[in-house]
Amino acid sequence: MDQRYDAMLVWLDQCLGTAPRTPEPVAGDASFRRYFRVQTPEGSRIVMDAPPEKESCGAFVALTHHWHEHGLHVPALLAEDQAQGFLLLEDLGDRLYLDELTSEASADRLYGEALSALVRLQGLSSPPDHPLPSYDRERLQQEMQLFPDWLLEQKLGLKLSSQEQAMLATTFATLTESALAQPRVTVHRDYHSRNLLVTDNNSPGIIDFQDAVTGPITYDAASLLRDCYVAWPLEKVYQWLEAYRLEAREAGLHQADEATFRQWFELMGIQRHLKASGIFARLDQRDGKPRYLADIPRTLAYIISAARRQPALEHFGDWLAERVAPAVEPMAGAT
Repeated sequence: MDQRYDAMLVWLDQCLGTAPRTPEPVAGDASFRRYFRVQTPEGSRIVMDAPPEKESCGAFVALTHHWHEHGLHVPALLAEDQAQGFLLLEDLGDRLYLDELTSEASADRLYGEALSALVRLQGLSSPPDHPLPSYDRERLQQEMQLFPDWLLEQKLGLKLSSQEQAMLATTFATLTESALAQPRVTVHRDYHSRNLLVTDNNSPGIIDFQDAVTGPITYDAASLLRDCYVAWPLEKVYQWLEAYRLEAREAGLHQADEATFRQWFELMGIQRHLKASGIFARLDQRDGKPRYLADIPRTLAYIISAARRQPALEHFGDWLAERVAPAVEPMAGAT
């Protein structure tokens, strides 16, 4: 396939003592990493190929050891060569939450397990050898700026007036202040249906956590319950959110009442979906990965509906519905 693939085969031969049969590509994420499934005498394994000049393995390795030791079901690290960017991992299977969330009954069970695991994750400290970065004001603002830079301007070709730019700045400030007011916990940062797997034991399996930070308590709950890839009735979302709020409070992570916690959740979801919409557009425009465009209409609809439930952001929601939504609607059929 390429030089890295050949180097990976040599490394696997050294690790396993025998060359595996042809590795099978596994659907990857939105990064430069690649994944392969290999069959060994001990069973199936996953190989991560992370080119060192583009992707560091250090955070993933540190978090894997730390979270595994504390009982979270992350893939066990079986062998590593960080200099080359190769890791050999436990195979957690391929039963993604996205494929298993087939009904509200299945969602009740799966979200219950995922939110309980999230409470345990949020209560952990940073790994001793990898202090987690802070989800600070600058990072929050930079993420939201992806929305106008990549979706509105690069992808859609919209030219914003000074009034529209001011409205965006005010909206971003509101969302930032809400995020910074929340209790700080460990944040996975991509805790959603494509990064959680149904497993036979200690479900869910958790992957793609190398970008973890310390940040707002509702961030991962918003990622999961206001998922860019699957939608649920609002009353069900609030039901799951309230169960999580109570469990997190019992664990000592916060003392917020239902109204405050829900407000945090709603505003955090808007911030995340602005970021996600911009990233989806950037993946298309910069990285040549158009398949994420189909998720933009759903993600934008989340932003519009949530903004319209907030008096301070109602005008922003209406503007999105009138100015942006018609332009992204054709993306629903993108592949």
